[in-house]
This record gives sequence, C-alpha cells and structure tokens, in this order.
Amino acid sequence: MPAKDIYHDAVKNALIKDGWIITADPYPIKYAEVKLFADLAGEKTIAASRQGQQIVIEIKSFISRSPMRDFETALGQYLIYKALLTIDYPEQKLYLAIGQKVYEDFFQQVAIKFILEKYQVSLLIIDLQQEEIIQWIN
Repeated sequence: MPAKDIYHDAVKNALIKDGWIITADPYPIKYAEVKLFADLAGEKTIAASRQGQQIVIEIKSFISRSPMRDFETALGQYLIYKALLTIDYPEQKLYLAIGQKVYEDFFQQVAIKFILEKYQVSLLIIDLQQEEIIQWIN
C-alpha cells in the first residue's frame, strides 16, 4: 500500500464537506499484472438524474525543491491511471488534486497550462487550511 500524501486528509475532508461519499481510500487500479493505487474514489448522487457521479482522485503536494520535477511525476502517474481506468471504468473521472497556492504559483505558467490542456488533465483545487474545494477544472 502506498504512503498517503501529506494533504490526503485535507482533500478527503474537502470532498466530504462538498457532499461526496468516499468509496475507496486508496483506490486500486488493476490491469493484467499491474496493480496501482490512486489516493481516493468518491461518488455523489445528482438528485435531478438519480445517477451517481464517480471520481478518482490523485493527490499531489508539490513540496520538493523542484515543482517541475513534481509535475513530471504527477503527470506521468495521472496519464497512466487515466489510461488504465478507461479499460474497465470509463465512467470514472480522474482528477489531480492540488493545493490552491501551488495552483496559483506554479500551474498558472503558460507552459504548464499548455501541457494540462494538451493532455486533458482535470484538476481539483483545494484550500488546504479550510479543507474546502475551491474549483473543479475539466
């Protein structure tokens, strides 16, 4: 089992505050001989349609001295998880959860925005102190 990210509980609490039910912590992703773990999975019933929305969350803290290196690792992990989820669970939406400060300080760079758009990375921006969702970016 992988170690939890330092912001794991803050992200989990923000999702719960927003009405999500955590269905897995961590969430196993299996294909052939590969077994990986995303940080969380959640579900939310949408009253109008009575259908549940399902998400998988990969949490990244970006606390090393090199945010670019952290980004390279996070992007690689995100793309692997996204590809494997499409095999058996195409209805699940994958999000990369990051803190608001990292989003404002690093993810607003032109090159980073280009990469996010190119690879269709969905983000979940969290206020880590208040444990609240700031923004969903698809």
